[in-house]
Amino acid sequence: MPRKIDLHWQILAALALGVGLGLWAGTESVLPGGVRPFDIFDFLGSTFLRALKMVIVPLIIGSIISGIAGVGAGRGLGRLFGKTFAWYITTSLLAILVGLFLVNLIQPGIVRQEPVGPRLGLTVSGTELQEQFGQRDSGDLVGIVQRMIPPNPVAAAADGQMLPLIFFCMLFGIAIAGLPEEKRIAQLGFWESLFAAMMRLTGWVIKATPIGAFGLIAKVTAASGFAAFAPLAKYGITVTAALAIHALITLPLLLRFVGGLSPVRQAQVMAPALMTAFSTRSSSATLPLTLDRVENGAKVSNRVTSFVLPLGATVNMDGTALYECVAALFIAQAYGVELGLGAQVVVVLTALLASIGAAGIPSAGLVMISIILDAVGLPLEGVGLILAIDPILDMGRTMVNIWSDSCGAVVVARSEGETEVLARDP
Repeated sequence: MPRKIDLHWQILAALALGVGLGLWAGTESVLPGGVRPFDIFDFLGSTFLRALKMVIVPLIIGSIISGIAGVGAGRGLGRLFGKTFAWYITTSLLAILVGLFLVNLIQPGIVRQEPVGPRLGLTVSGTELQEQFGQRDSGDLVGIVQRMIPPNPVAAAADGQMLPLIFFCMLFGIAIAGLPEEKRIAQLGFWESLFAAMMRLTGWVIKATPIGAFGLIAKVTAASGFAAFAPLAKYGITVTAALAIHALITLPLLLRFVGGLSPVRQAQVMAPALMTAFSTRSSSATLPLTLDRVENGAKVSNRVTSFVLPLGATVNMDGTALYECVAALFIAQAYGVELGLGAQVVVVLTALLASIGAAGIPSAGLVMISIILDAVGLPLEGVGLILAIDPILDMGRTMVNIWSDSCGAVVVARSEGETEVLARDP
């Protein structure tokens, strides 16, 4: 029986084919029957993006509510929940700020003082978009908190207002976690079933990524030729550098000075899980190995690992949060849109909340990036710019996600008085 080709190789093959056919077809060639290849590329790419948007709302609802509600109630769990969530929010925010600093410093969406959007075949005028942002700066900064509280959560979901929807789901999950056990289990069963179904449906969409990647990259290449790839290299370097800073500097410093633990020892213990995360690009698929290495390698109690790590696989996505922030600002730069302080605060906050709602599956960040683009008023077609190198970047950001989860588990365990954390075998 022939061995199944891994998804990332399928995507790479589709990208190579898309580049070749895009260069061959251009925008004006016509097939027998009067059909333009360019229109086929556009159809495949646009359909894939619509499928991504289709799964966003139910995936977020199921992921956040089931993850938080699964915490339950009981003696000490409130304290454990507080410590865990404090770690996850803090590290995700630090990751986003690192990405924000580098993307403003390097400006990957600007080449030779010009936005790269026109060279990449973007269809929406940057001038039109910039006019929208004239009213989205200080007003947005003042109204962020109010817009996070939806007067009608169902309407927010129907209208695609992700920020208030995520906020409501977090509160709803916390409310379920505090219910009496019988009622909590009844609610939890429903939301976990919804999340499981949406994970399967999202998996189907992700399996179609090679087709979508082919259409999107072929369209871009047909419109702009090899000019499409120079800005992507600069963007990829920006994301990789930000991930490296967070993984090799920020998290080790927190391990050392907050937990009093050795980052080198932690890296040695977690190496198998980190390599698995890199190759599978899935926090959820890596979770069994992460649990094993933290409990048996780092000597963290089952009480902590069984709570912190499954929750982390759902809500702690440092690498994803960083990537979404950099990607959103790169797309804005590519359109020639200058995001002011208020709009960048919206990006930071939305990236933080969207990373909480991201599923632990390959390319989940692609599903969530549309939330940020919508929050700051950027067209979804900008996703096509970053899709070409997303599989490579997804490996790095998934590894950072797992690294942060494991660091959080050992720090929380040490704060709970566990003295054998990261102790070497006799």
